[in-house]
Amino acid sequence: MDNKLMNFGQNSIMANFEKTDDILKDMCGIIETSQRAAYQVVNTTLVQRNWLLGYRIASEEMQGEDRAKYGAEVIKKLAGELSAEYGKGYTKSNLYSFYSFYKTYPEIFQTASGKSTGLLSWSHYAVLLQVKDSNARAWYEKEAREQTWSVRTLQRNVSSQYYYRMLQTQKQELVEKEMKELTAEYQSDKLEFIKNPVVAEFLGLASNTDFTESDLEKSILTNLQKFLMELGKGYAFVARQQHIHTEKQEYFIDLVFYNYILKCFVLIDLKTQKITHQDVGQMDMYIRMYDELKRSEGDNPTIGIVLCSETDEDIARYSVMHGNEQLFASKYKLYLPTEEELREEIETQKTMFYLQQKEQLHAEK
Repeated sequence: MDNKLMNFGQNSIMANFEKTDDILKDMCGIIETSQRAAYQVVNTTLVQRNWLLGYRIASEEMQGEDRAKYGAEVIKKLAGELSAEYGKGYTKSNLYSFYSFYKTYPEIFQTASGKSTGLLSWSHYAVLLQVKDSNARAWYEKEAREQTWSVRTLQRNVSSQYYYRMLQTQKQELVEKEMKELTAEYQSDKLEFIKNPVVAEFLGLASNTDFTESDLEKSILTNLQKFLMELGKGYAFVARQQHIHTEKQEYFIDLVFYNYILKCFVLIDLKTQKITHQDVGQMDMYIRMYDELKRSEGDNPTIGIVLCSETDEDIARYSVMHGNEQLFASKYKLYLPTEEELREEIETQKTMFYLQQKEQLHAEK
C-alpha cells in the first residue's frame, strides 16, 4: 500500500499526509496538522470580518464639525442592535477597535501578488492597535510573526517597551534572552487559541472556564458560591468566570452575585498569591465597568471583594468606589460576610482540598 494517499485536490491536510511505521507519530501529526489548519481558517475569517466591519463603519464618516459626534452615535446605535441580534462581541469598544483596525491597516489584504501576507490573530492585532508609534508597531508585528509570539508574549513586550529597550541597548542579545525567559510559559501554551474568549464568541460558543481555574481555585470558588447562597442574606448568583475585556486585556471575574436586599452587584475575585495594589486597582476597574454597563436605576454602587488564599494568612479586602465608604460601613456590613467569615471558609476549603489530594495519592499507590 502506498504511503502517500490519492490526490484529494487542494486539501493540504490530505495531500501532505505520509504514512510511516510509527502509528502514534502519524496520529499525533494528523491531529496537530488539523488543529493548525482549523486555527488558520478561523483566524483568517475573524480578521477579515473585523476589517470589513471597520471598513463599513469608516464608509459612514461625514465631513465637518459634527463628524466625531455622528460617528459616536452611529457606533452606539450599531452596538445596541448588533448585540441584541448576535450577542457578545459587538460592544462599542469592539466596534471602535474594528474601525481602528481598518484605519491602521487599510491595505492588509492587498499586496502586489494579490494575496495577503501571513496574518496574525485578531487578538494580536488588538494588542498592536495599542501602539501609536507606527515604526514600533511595524516592528512588533514583524517580530510576532517571525518569532511566532503568543498574544500574551506580544502584550508583555508591548507593555514593557521591548522595542525601545532593544533600540537603546548595546547588548540586544541579553535583552532578548531575558524576554524569552520571562515569556517561556506563554510560548508553551498550545491551547492558547482554543482558550481565547474572542474566538469562542466568534464561533458562538461558551468560553471554557475550566482553563482559567486551577483545581484549588475551582474547589474554593465552588464552595464560596454555596457559602454565600446559604447565608440567607439576599444573594442571587449571576455568573462565574464572567468575561469582560478592555482595549488592552481580557479579564475574568471569578464570581458575580446580585444582592436583592442591598440592591447591588457583589463581585468576588480570588488571588493565589499575595494581594497587591494592582489587584485592588483591577477590582476597582471591574466595579467601574459594572456600574457603567450593568447597574440600573435604583441599584446601589457595586461592591468588590478581593480574596487571597495563598499567603501565610488568608485575607479579604473590600473595595468600594465613588466615595460610598460610609454607606458600605453603616449598611452593607449587615449583609456582607465579614472578613473573618471569608477567611475561615477559605481555610476550611483549602484543608479539605489538600486532604482529598492526599487520599487520592494514597489510593493511587
